[in-house]
Amino acid sequence: MNDPDWSLWRSFAAVVETGSLSAAARELGLSQPTLGRHVEALEQSLGVVLFERTLTGFKPTETALRLYEPVRGAQRALAEAALMAEGAQPGLNGTVRITASEVVSHFVLPQLLVPIRAQFPDIAIEIVPTDSAENLLLREADIAIRMFRPTQLELVTRKLGELPIVCCAHESYLARRGTPQTTEELYGHDLIGLDRSDLLIRAASGMGFALTRDDFRLRTDDQPLAWQLTRAGLGIAFAQQGLVETTPGMRALLPQLQIPALEVWLTTHRELFTSRRIRAIYDALGAALSAYVAKPKG
Repeated sequence: MNDPDWSLWRSFAAVVETGSLSAAARELGLSQPTLGRHVEALEQSLGVVLFERTLTGFKPTETALRLYEPVRGAQRALAEAALMAEGAQPGLNGTVRITASEVVSHFVLPQLLVPIRAQFPDIAIEIVPTDSAENLLLREADIAIRMFRPTQLELVTRKLGELPIVCCAHESYLARRGTPQTTEELYGHDLIGLDRSDLLIRAASGMGFALTRDDFRLRTDDQPLAWQLTRAGLGIAFAQQGLVETTPGMRALLPQLQIPALEVWLTTHRELFTSRRIRAIYDALGAALSAYVAKPKG
């Protein structure tokens, strides 16, 4: 066998992890036919079958599962080498990749990045809006804005504060349906919530407020869409207080409803922290987010 083609092994690992060509293609930013060619080329090179093609996707064979762990180990080693090289780069130019939740990416980051881009015009910014935890150790992002405390020892983390969450609705909805004065009155309103996730149901239960999926008259797991539905006056939802207060027509409801705040953490890999450009964006973003979180509410 010739020297390994790492692009083939990268595709192999993604298919093992996701179980399908389409999901792996989305994860790697490649086309599905390209992923298929990578898998076939690797199987031909090794002389073994790596996946069983089924109606529901690609099922890794026992051989593939045995190969997967050393491949992931090699990926981690390559990522570590890239991190060390990245940290040694001296200039304030190049690219910094930031990941944040979809709501923060869509509705908070844009205004925070205006002064940062003006201060560092030679640094390109890539933004990954996702509610999943992008892997900083494998360079899926350089900087992450998390709503939970990261635990990996290889990461540099900074807690920036907490974001209050409030019950809210647009004034057009309240004019049409009335303003609830108690939590019990919410049951008679059009609640906007999640579809397949039970996150809101569990959070409400923790506050002594029983909700079921059927209580949400509009359901979506796309949180930016949920915010847009709320802004359109379609119902009552739960959102960051800062967003509610800065959006015309939005009103916070039921101040007696004590909703746990979201912790805000800024994170990067410790090797990347020595890179001037990543440190510059990390510090600038940390200052901007701290100001946003600390902005007086109410």
